[in-house]
Amino acid sequence: MTDLGTMWGERGLRRIPLLRFDEAGLRDRARIWLLELAHVLLAVPCLVLFVLIVTGWPTTTVLVGLLLLHLAVPAAAQLGRAHRYLAGMALRQPVEVPGYKRSGSTGLAVVWARPWTWLQDPRRWLDLAFTAFASTGGLALSAAVVCLPALAITHLVLALVFQTFWWLLPISLDLVLWWLLTPLLSMVRAVTTLAMYGNSLAAQLERRVAAVSESRAESIDHSAAEIRRIERDLHDGAQARIVSLGMNIGLAEELLKRDPEAAAALLAEARKATTEALEDLRGVVRSIHPPVLADRGLGGAVEALAVQLSLPVTTSVDLPRKIPAPVETAVYFAVAEALANVVKHAQAQRAWVRLGFSGSQLRAEIGDDGEGGAAVSGGTGLAGVAQRLRAFDGTLSIDSPAGGPTLVVVEVPCAS
Repeated sequence: MTDLGTMWGERGLRRIPLLRFDEAGLRDRARIWLLELAHVLLAVPCLVLFVLIVTGWPTTTVLVGLLLLHLAVPAAAQLGRAHRYLAGMALRQPVEVPGYKRSGSTGLAVVWARPWTWLQDPRRWLDLAFTAFASTGGLALSAAVVCLPALAITHLVLALVFQTFWWLLPISLDLVLWWLLTPLLSMVRAVTTLAMYGNSLAAQLERRVAAVSESRAESIDHSAAEIRRIERDLHDGAQARIVSLGMNIGLAEELLKRDPEAAAALLAEARKATTEALEDLRGVVRSIHPPVLADRGLGGAVEALAVQLSLPVTTSVDLPRKIPAPVETAVYFAVAEALANVVKHAQAQRAWVRLGFSGSQLRAEIGDDGEGGAAVSGGTGLAGVAQRLRAFDGTLSIDSPAGGPTLVVVEVPCAS
């Protein structure tokens, strides 16, 4: 399989196959042809809406203009949504649909207030600009893709009509042009669409700011919850044992002269309480940063975790470079939670963990052959893990159909 050429998508550099001489390449071109045929068919309503909107704005002072705008502006937004969806299909990536400004008026006042709100909304002007592009330059790109197969058919028909061999010679060139230009023109059309809509710098910055704000709020909530948990563990565990230890030692001091045997029993109990308090403290420390991470790193810590489980777990670790300690901790607890769910809920016979890098992403895959049905919202603790990972711009995804198998994928940006 040959893979030439790359293009920029909304979420980073995406590889777009331009030369792929196999059945998959043929299917890709058939899919692209259908997508561009849809673009050609949508060009007609785009042109109509462009004319209606351009005509409606100057005539808003009369009822006809208001009626045209109330029909055409929402329809242009829906057409823009359809084109973004088609662009996402062409680039094989999800495309977010931005929101529009809403009028606060109600009742009959909406008829007059909406055009004023639309006039102040940059996204409505993008809708108008896109209807112009879709019915001109975009139409030319899509029509070229749709018409490329007609070249070969035309030359074949001419060869049959005129009974001459010379008309067959351009067919090979026609097929080469079709094979090369179909994905290229489609990608140009899709990238242009996203540049006007979903891939604009302003839209990316808005989404990024919103995501950072949400992640920061979740991180603060998570940190506050962790602090409360640590305080509760210390209060209910080590602190209670230390208080009991102090009381036993005080009683032993009082009984030391009057009843040495009772004092010795209290001191023995105090020594046991000391050991238990130390274990409680170690448990709290392990919940913050497991010592095995500091001693053996993420790979060794996950291997040690897998050995302790009650079912066979295969581990595959390929971590050639150092990982920041906070990222190590977050991924370790994500793997630990996923494996705990396997033991508690999956009814699995075996499980596996793969750790490695995918570009600049630290990637952990946790799978099992259990009964499936796992979900982030299933009350298994994975929601908290996903929230913790978002603080590092990380993601947690689950593929767990009914009947299994289950695959949990954790990805966290991790620069060298």
